[in-house]
Order: sequence, then C-alpha cells, then structure tokens
Amino acid sequence: MSGLYIHIPFCAKKCAYCDFYSFHPTDAQMDAYCDAVTAAFLRYAGTPDTDFDTVYFGGGTPSFFGAKRLTAMLDAARDAFTITGDAEITVECNPSSVTENEMQALAAAGVNRISMGVQSAVDGERRWLGRSSSRKQVEAAINTCRKASLTNLSLDLMLGIPAQTMASLDESLDFITGLGVPHVSAYLLKLEDGTPLAAQKETLPLPDEDSVCDCYLHTVETLRRHGLMQYEVSNFARPGFESRHNLHYWRDEAYLGIGPAAHSFLGGKRFYYPRDFEAFLRGDAPVPDGDGGSEAEFVMLRLRLAEGLSDGDFFARYRKHLPNALFDAANTLERHGLVTVQNDTVALTPQGFLLSNRVIDALLSHISSQ
Repeated sequence: MSGLYIHIPFCAKKCAYCDFYSFHPTDAQMDAYCDAVTAAFLRYAGTPDTDFDTVYFGGGTPSFFGAKRLTAMLDAARDAFTITGDAEITVECNPSSVTENEMQALAAAGVNRISMGVQSAVDGERRWLGRSSSRKQVEAAINTCRKASLTNLSLDLMLGIPAQTMASLDESLDFITGLGVPHVSAYLLKLEDGTPLAAQKETLPLPDEDSVCDCYLHTVETLRRHGLMQYEVSNFARPGFESRHNLHYWRDEAYLGIGPAAHSFLGGKRFYYPRDFEAFLRGDAPVPDGDGGSEAEFVMLRLRLAEGLSDGDFFARYRKHLPNALFDAANTLERHGLVTVQNDTVALTPQGFLLSNRVIDALLSHISSQ
C-alpha cells in the first residue's frame, strides 16, 4: 500500500520560522484549488501504486481551508483511488482554527488523526515564532477534538528556539505530556533562508549548540518516561500510534503528493510540483526528479528510524546482503555510543541521531550508489 499527501498551501498568517509553501488566499483561490486537486487526482487514477492506506492533508494550515473543502477533496480521492476502509487520514490543524463544528464535520468525513502545531507552551517563546495561539487555546483545541472522537492526536514541539532554556523546555514538556496525547513530533529549529527568523539570526537569543543537544536528549528521555517512545529522529509515540503515513516515507515506500511543492515516489520514479500556485491551477505537469529506491536511499531512510536497518529487510528488497564493511563500521560507531548492533540490525542511538548526518554518511560509504 501507498500514502497520499495533499498539500494545502494556505495560512491565515505565516509563522516567523516557516519555509513551507503557503500564503493567505481569497475564497475564490481556495475554491479553484479544490477543483485543481480533484483534476490532478483523475490524472493519476489507475496508475501503479495508487492504492492508499494513508491520506495526509499538510500545509500550510489545512484546518484554515475548512472542513467542507477538505471533505470534498477526500470524497474526490475516494472516487479516483482505492482508499482502504481502515486508512489513517490526518489533517494538520492550527489550534486557533479548531472549532466543534469543524472537527465534527472532519470526523464524519472519515478523518481519524489530527496533527497540531504547539511548538512551545511558553507564550514568550511562541511570540518569537510568530505563533498566535495561547496554551489555553491549545488545551481547548485538544478537548474539542476529543469531543468529536478525534483521539489520535499529535502535537509538534520545537527545540533550540529563541530564549529556550532547560527550565522552559520542561514547562512545555509538562504541558504536552499532561495533555496525554499519543504522539509528539519534536523538531530542532532550522533557520531557513528567506524567513523572518533567519533575517534576525545575528540578534536572536538562541541557545548554544551544547544546550540544544542537551535539550534534545532530555526530550527523548522525558517522553520515554511518559510512554512516548522514540521511533524516528524527531518522532515519539505510544505503541500503535506511530504515524503510518510518515512511515511510508521512512521505509522508502511509494507515495503520491498533490499540490504545489508536493513530492512523490511512484512507480519507482520521483517527481515534484514546483512552488507555483498558478502553474498547479493550470494543470502543469510535475517535474521529473530521477529514479528512487536505490540501495543508498533505502539505507539512509531506514537509519532515521529507531528500529534501524536490518540485513533481512535489505535482502528482501535487493536480494543481496549488507556488506560486512558496513557492520565493521557500525561496530566502531557502537563503541562510541552512536549506534547499536544487534543480530543483523544497525540502529542509531539518541546520541547518534544528534550526529545523524555524519553517522549515516559513515555507514553509507559502504553502500553502492547505483
């Protein structure tokens, strides 16, 4: 099975750190976009790898787009593709756009998972990020979702943000774990070129690198103590609540992305839509991005997962074993506490995830690039 991603490039307001493709639209632009997405579905109907067991509405702010339009898109997707009855269907939401009527309408349409941006429970830190919702609004939004029987909830937390300290991080972690959600995504802030935060980087009160590393490891341990186990570099869940959609990406499985800036891996090929709203409305074709699914790509993505890279999974896909040299390198990294090697599996530790680019590169050097 594959995953379907639908990009909603609309927001009420752009956050200071955000580099995702989005803008504030008119109603006419949102209606035209709904039609364009439906037309794009029809162009892929019947093609290989278009039986889906996950659907993910990302953004932007899909909840700003509204339940009525999201429902219309979901109905159109069901008409064009096979979507399993037990599909995980996720909508990203901003707490300020969560209402009882909207959440009930989404649940009635078959949405069963909500991903909500919190970033920080400390209002001063949220102001640095350009987040308008208060912690009270976040808590109210969670309660509203639960009243609509939307209990598979994920919250985003950001690490290394301006003015963050270990004490303020604990305040955010206490708030999030106190809400009892089954999934948390904890991301390190990256200052993306062209964003307001990047323009201020010389004057921002950013924590130093050692402090950020300490915050990351503290987050991993704190969430573990609350039953949220790390299953990917930045993702934590109670057993059974891992993001099935994102696992398609990390397991190097097929997915179709619809909308400007959306990427796809379908039929062994990678392609993407440019960050161009008008081009998408015109029905311009996506841009080819080469073959996907190479041995190196598979290894790189699997090493992002806490379950790690197993020789058995590699053999099942490529009919060959991982090279002994990779395990020799892994044994050296294990002595430094960066990976574990058990039976036929290599997995990064939390300390290894902090240095994931270097660790993965060291292991990838023993994998064919073909």
